[in-house]
Amino acid sequence: MNKKISLGLAISLMAIASAFTFILTSFFSLQSYNKKVVDVNEKAKKYSSLQRLDSFVRDNYYGDIDEGKLNDGILKGFVEGLGDGSSEYLSADEYLEEQTDNSGEVIGLGLFLEEDDSGYIRIDRILEGSPAEDLGIEAGDIIISVSGMDVIDTGFDEAMEAINGSEGTAVDLVVRRNGIDTSYTFTRRSIELVTVSGSLIDGYIGYIRIDSFKENTPEQFIETLQRMTSNGAEALIFDIRDNSGGLISSLQNCLDPLLPEGVIASAEYKDGHSETVLYSDDSMLDLPVVVMVNKNTSSEAELFAASLRDYAGAQLVGTTTSGKGVLQTVTEFENGGAVKLTVAEISNEISGTFNKTGLTPDVQVDITDPDYDAQYYKALETANYMLDN
Repeated sequence: MNKKISLGLAISLMAIASAFTFILTSFFSLQSYNKKVVDVNEKAKKYSSLQRLDSFVRDNYYGDIDEGKLNDGILKGFVEGLGDGSSEYLSADEYLEEQTDNSGEVIGLGLFLEEDDSGYIRIDRILEGSPAEDLGIEAGDIIISVSGMDVIDTGFDEAMEAINGSEGTAVDLVVRRNGIDTSYTFTRRSIELVTVSGSLIDGYIGYIRIDSFKENTPEQFIETLQRMTSNGAEALIFDIRDNSGGLISSLQNCLDPLLPEGVIASAEYKDGHSETVLYSDDSMLDLPVVVMVNKNTSSEAELFAASLRDYAGAQLVGTTTSGKGVLQTVTEFENGGAVKLTVAEISNEISGTFNKTGLTPDVQVDITDPDYDAQYYKALETANYMLDN
């Protein structure tokens, strides 16, 4: 039996529904408004505190204020306050230095330097083809003076700044070796970084070391890979220990000839949408692969290892990796500085994300003897096992 409702009842129900909808809408609008008010008030408190601090410092600080450095410091502090070790604000000089470094070139003397226990500067490593190499500088040498300034009196940071400079300019260093001090004059120049090197082990295993993923890395990688395969490599070992990553575009170009066609990895953003960050065409190198990793293998290097394990059956040898599986964008400011901000989490299509967890190697090997590279020899053993099976 069909039941009918009266026109009056229908109108009453519609009115109740409308009122209910209005109440719900008003409630959520009020919630949104209150949240915005809280946000505005919180921001006002922050900027008010900063303004009070600025006034206090300007009234009481006994010294000169460099407005440029002060502004950079404020911006750096803001980004550091996010608590994300991957995001950072770069001053104009730092941003220019990073751009130069990402290009695969550095301007300077070709020295990797650390503070020595004595307070002087210790030379840790020297770039091939650099001014330092040309003049016979060696790892372990100690820099005691820069441009006539004693390093201990000047301070490590200021001495390091004095060593850096623009291309074509000169700097005087006093270098100590075995207790003997020698004076040198260096001319800073542009030096191409060698990020990929390789050798054929026992005539059939290609060993390829990748230090980082810079703009010039794919060219060096492809050349090294082709040299290994054309000379008879039947298996490949990729050593990405201490590789902290670099440019994802360079990683893409290195992985492309190694993997099958398809989407390799995606990035998931704050609003929930995803974008492809790694894609490979249909050319694939069909060889047994071993990847050497350690705790300092990070970011794009981890993505390299994970992708090879997922799609090329690679075996990972070493220790658990860093766990930095995020995507960052770089936005330049009007003052020449830039902010490097984490905007998404990266996920491999097969194994998922390694962010914060790192990659657990298939063959765990710790190095207990600094004079014996146990990971390298285990990688060789693993490559031979994969060839035999």
